[in-house]
Amino acid sequence: MGAKQQGTDSATVANRWQVVARTLCFVTYQGDLLLMKRSLTKRIFPGFYNGVGGHIERDEDPLTGARREILEETGLHIPHLRFCGSTHVDAGQSTGIILYIFTGEADSREVMDCEEGTLEWLPLAPLLASLQDGTNQLPLVEDLPITLPRIFGTDAPPLPFFAHVTYDVHDQIVFRVAN
Repeated sequence: MGAKQQGTDSATVANRWQVVARTLCFVTYQGDLLLMKRSLTKRIFPGFYNGVGGHIERDEDPLTGARREILEETGLHIPHLRFCGSTHVDAGQSTGIILYIFTGEADSREVMDCEEGTLEWLPLAPLLASLQDGTNQLPLVEDLPITLPRIFGTDAPPLPFFAHVTYDVHDQIVFRVAN
């Protein structure tokens, strides 16, 4: 079947939900997790901690995009990434987001400066404990308190996971995982 027969012409997709493909990557090193505190000048999640990642380019698959984003934002070359899951994000618009989530182990703690924000190595075990007992004080992107324990928790279910995110009438996240 050729490209023209894939059903992506404007008439076919006019009334269908479409997504922007992105990666979200969690890099670890000797028990620490690398998170980025997003710059206050950024439009998306200013001042919040998140993993690294970004848009998948037109000529990339999710794994290649994840490696590129890690290198661009941290300077780290991480050849072995593990696919952990995907999350469909429906923010109530005609276009949503699909996140391909990866983890990888760095062989160094040395990262470069990044225009996106400030990179910080945080001890993973205390972070997970604070998420579990409700004492977390870090401003995390809203899905991280759900996603991080699912990936790194000692009693986490098997990976990969597949999730769908929507928002309730109070604009609070609703995170559903497929069973």
